[in-house]
Amino acid sequence: MTPQPPENRDKDAGRWSDLGRPPLNATALRRALVRPGSLWTSLDVVPATGSTNTDLAERAARGEAAEGAVLVAEEQSAGRGRLDRAWSAPPRSGLFFSVYLTPRVPVERWGWLPLLAGVATATAVSRAAGIDTALKWPNDLLVTSAEESGGSGAAGERKAGGILAERAGDGVVVGIGLNVSLTAAELPVPTAGSLALAGARTTDRDPLLRAVLRALEHWYGEWQTADGDPAASRLQEAYAAGCATLGRSVRAELPGGGDLTGEAVAIDGDGRLVLATADGVQQPVGAGDIIHLRPAPPAGPGDGAGHEG
Repeated sequence: MTPQPPENRDKDAGRWSDLGRPPLNATALRRALVRPGSLWTSLDVVPATGSTNTDLAERAARGEAAEGAVLVAEEQSAGRGRLDRAWSAPPRSGLFFSVYLTPRVPVERWGWLPLLAGVATATAVSRAAGIDTALKWPNDLLVTSAEESGGSGAAGERKAGGILAERAGDGVVVGIGLNVSLTAAELPVPTAGSLALAGARTTDRDPLLRAVLRALEHWYGEWQTADGDPAASRLQEAYAAGCATLGRSVRAELPGGGDLTGEAVAIDGDGRLVLATADGVQQPVGAGDIIHLRPAPPAGPGDGAGHEG
């Protein structure tokens, strides 16, 4: 057997430096997902990058990304969530990826894409990992922690993932970040979570990524077949059924300042959260930070984990 050059041995040692967190198998992922008739047209795995959303958006702006391009990073150093929140995680501890889509539906319905990605991610993770998942409007994935997390003193809903959609080129880049194997000591804030801490039956990222991309392809196809109609595609119904925000008292911190408090009663046809306020008005909220108010129920999610891009 021919000895490897030192630089190759060092490279392999880096990829396998944490045997509990093996690298993704890009070849097997492409073989499973990139095939004739599939939505996914390319799949690249890079060792590290600042932001998969930024990188894929730049490709799209240069006309170098076809619909169905998937970019996955083993590590992100400058991941972004909503409101430009920074986020990072240990190498190979989660799924950090972006996809490029060019919907052939009316542009005014493109706002459903992050909610569509949320439904796909939540259902795929629930089935593949065998854990309870829920969605916090508009773009957070929650899991029910199986143990106390980070010294917070209570198990309950934890934010383990997030979604960020951004216009790019002629389409949209959708970024998904998911905390998979993070330990309590590695969580960025005590209210964050991971699939491992929620008792997932697997933290193997390859089948998890395949499951999410297949679910995303399914829901995207249904939504496009219905010309982006969230009711006809059953997307609106599916999102509402999995949304932990509905039926709760919440405070919406609105862009530009100000806030609104009320009970979250519906997701309307534009994907907005409808709040019933104390004065009897039903007010739709299209953007903002949503805080779950919980005078008695278990602790709710925080804002520190699973952001993507």
